[in-house]
Amino acid sequence: MGKDMPKDAKPAQQRIDQFFSGPGGRADNWRDLVEAAKAWSRGGDRAKYDAALADLSVTEEFHGYPGLQLMAALREAAAAGDAATSLALATRITVALTTRSFRQHASDWSTKEEGNGDVPELVPPTFGAHTTRRPYFETLIVTGVAPGQWPALAAEWRKLRRPVDAFIYEPVIVGSLEDAFCATMLNPNIAAVIINEGFGLRSRHNAPVLRSITASAGLNDESDASALRLAQIIKRVRPELDLYMISNRDVEELAGNPEASVVRRIFYSVEELLELHLSILEGIQDRYDTPFFDNLKKYAQRPIGTFHALPIARGKSIFKSDWIRDMGEFYGANLFLAESSATTGGLDSMLEPTGTIKKAQEKAARALGADRVFFVTNGTSTSNKMAVQALLAPGDIAIVDRNCHKSHHYGMVLAGAQPLYVEAFPMTEYSMYGAVPLKTIKQALLGAKADGRLDRVKMLDLTNCTFDGHIYNTRRVMEECLAIKPDLIFLWDEAWFGFARFSPFLRRRTAMGAANEIEAWMHDSKSIAAYEKQQAELGKNPSNEVLLKTRLIPDPRQIRLRVYQTNSTHKSMSAIRQGSMLSVKDVEFHTVEQQFKEAVFTHASTSPNQQLIASLDISRRQMELEGYGLVANAMEIALAIRHAVNNNPLLSKYFRILGADVMVPAQYRQSGFTDYLAPGVNWANMLKSLDEDEFCLDPTRMTLVCGMAGYDGTQFKGILANEYNIQVNKTSRNSVLVQSNINNTRSDVAHLIRVLAEIAGEVDRGLAQGGANAKKTFEARVKSLMTDVPDLPNFSHFHPSFRGDAGTKTNEGDIRSGFYAAYNVAGCEHIRLNDPEIDRRLKAGPELVSANFVIPYPPGFPIMVPGQVITQETIDFMRKLDVKEIHGYDAKEGLKLVRAEALAKIGRPKPGAQPKLKAAS
Repeated sequence: MGKDMPKDAKPAQQRIDQFFSGPGGRADNWRDLVEAAKAWSRGGDRAKYDAALADLSVTEEFHGYPGLQLMAALREAAAAGDAATSLALATRITVALTTRSFRQHASDWSTKEEGNGDVPELVPPTFGAHTTRRPYFETLIVTGVAPGQWPALAAEWRKLRRPVDAFIYEPVIVGSLEDAFCATMLNPNIAAVIINEGFGLRSRHNAPVLRSITASAGLNDESDASALRLAQIIKRVRPELDLYMISNRDVEELAGNPEASVVRRIFYSVEELLELHLSILEGIQDRYDTPFFDNLKKYAQRPIGTFHALPIARGKSIFKSDWIRDMGEFYGANLFLAESSATTGGLDSMLEPTGTIKKAQEKAARALGADRVFFVTNGTSTSNKMAVQALLAPGDIAIVDRNCHKSHHYGMVLAGAQPLYVEAFPMTEYSMYGAVPLKTIKQALLGAKADGRLDRVKMLDLTNCTFDGHIYNTRRVMEECLAIKPDLIFLWDEAWFGFARFSPFLRRRTAMGAANEIEAWMHDSKSIAAYEKQQAELGKNPSNEVLLKTRLIPDPRQIRLRVYQTNSTHKSMSAIRQGSMLSVKDVEFHTVEQQFKEAVFTHASTSPNQQLIASLDISRRQMELEGYGLVANAMEIALAIRHAVNNNPLLSKYFRILGADVMVPAQYRQSGFTDYLAPGVNWANMLKSLDEDEFCLDPTRMTLVCGMAGYDGTQFKGILANEYNIQVNKTSRNSVLVQSNINNTRSDVAHLIRVLAEIAGEVDRGLAQGGANAKKTFEARVKSLMTDVPDLPNFSHFHPSFRGDAGTKTNEGDIRSGFYAAYNVAGCEHIRLNDPEIDRRLKAGPELVSANFVIPYPPGFPIMVPGQVITQETIDFMRKLDVKEIHGYDAKEGLKLVRAEALAKIGRPKPGAQPKLKAAS
């Protein structure tokens, strides 16, 4: 990591984890400092305290609190050999950081222990004196001023504070590009950045990890230390931040530079410091404003006469009742005061938004990097169906991950589109599928092209990330597909991945993040040269085999970028259940806008929940203002859980969280990345993995194997919920899915680990005390769960009756006709799963054709779809399943099949129907 690192520095891995995650690592550093101070005050080794303080001082420069004066006081106490003062001051700072009281209380900034008496000039009396709680943030100031002048500069900025300001902020001052970048990455409280000209390139601290990243970005000499270059770097890693620039040069020319578009406002010198201060507050206010929620709060305080069909509006039917008043007491008055079924009188319509909902959606589009965003109040199941219905017509072909959420399959039924199912790589040992290899997708496209059907292939429909955490290389997938079909539409179901927009690490793997990168590449003059160079290398008629092996480059002049992304906002942000957003980046949207509205009319409720809409508005505000830190914390929580389970001697005997090396086969990890916690792994080679590997693993989604403890997933999920009040969602035959989110804390981690330790201890004692028979029974159970697992069935094919003119050329099928074949009761039959008739027909025919969807939970994907020919492997899988919940299958009735006679009639003209006339040539 660098030979020039001090000997007393923390291990490189810990420093890297801190840089990767941030908030929790910083808190640990302060607690370590307090412990070292305690040891020193009891006569212990002072050198450990000095080393901890020196190590911590470097990164604390990038934070507003404790600030220059308190850090100077800590160093002075240490230099004077005053252990008692060092302990008291370090403890006070740590408590203030933990409780975040420094955001409101001036006394926390004082060097005096009681915080009474004279408040230092560092914090004027206006801090914390405002009657209402004001949100706190920090502003990064990048300057060429010498460090010795920073305290005076900070004091000048604090003088601008006024009691009428809606927010309060603290300046953070750095003097180089590297330190500015480091502060931006480490400090989640930074919400605005002021860039003065004249700063240097290199950090004044020893930061080898930082240097490896900046060097890879091409920052090699002082000429790279330009204000515009820094602005572009910061905007790339944290696009939500407001950037301001102060220049002593020709600001008019600078303002007209297209590269300066990332800057919110440019100022000349420091002639208008108050204007800059007001601009900063205005920028925060713009993100803080929630048009719909703010309006709803005002509406709730107005006297309204309700003569519409919503009796609970205003709450009178609740609070005047002797029988349901407890509902009002539980939820509170505002819930009912803010309810209405009217879309006039100050409220807006979800179906035709023109007011506050429209404004809220525009802010959401900005936050998510989209051209437009639609709020959806029926969950992402509805978002998916809306997109499929709006973008596909009967007869269109869509390449679909067979393991995607059922809403996509039902969307194909509604649209009359023909799914061409592609398979993800199997993880048979854990009864789950991964993601669809790019080679498989390209084969489907190239096959359709060879058959002359590429014009009918309209969409690629994939899940990113998957339930189990597999993340696509979205940019590579879209670029290579666009090289084959330049106008292909992409629908990325990112139900579980909405938070990723607010992580500079994961953003590149989102649909909107990749779409923005592709759009920028298309306008780069080098893109055409790259395309033409590859075409020259490939020659005129390259074989499909060559195309499959080549990382294809699309023609930037031909691309029609059409990308749709659905997010279950309630799954990873602070929205009420069923809150969803549909993001659009489609240059052809004007051609589908009307049908998109029709899809909205079809699926959206005419009585949407006002509180749900407001929560979507609020969730956007939160993520724009503090999402970066919240997501960093969620990732840190996940790493802590992974480490605690896999490195604990007792826990690791019976439980294991699968790493990327298990979840993602080696051939899809081209960078050689193994796992987040593998020895020698740092955030630099993790970035390399995110940029290069075909699939990555979302660190917040953890597959906890419980089969080694003798529990199947469903059983273990029940134990956690019923006995320990721990809720998890998805299970497999031998695992449960544990996921961290922006709601979790370190206390949650401790609770989970304690529970796992208790369960592991019970298993351990049971085996020790139960004798040979108990051990034999346990080993048999583990073998059944971990070894004797059923093979996962692939999709077979649609029956010829549902393939129209496709015949046997390609594998798409008319799923709509298959679905409605089940409505013909006389044309269907039921055969029980263990009936020998199934085995006889599998061998001798007629073929078994499913009349409906059959979806076992787990694994949660359809193993049969309407019109699919059922194979031996599907039956074998069904017979080995020991799950209780199988949608579309009634064990008493058996499998619902389309009769052979009904299949023969499908597609034939109805009696009396006129034959279609051929169009005149």
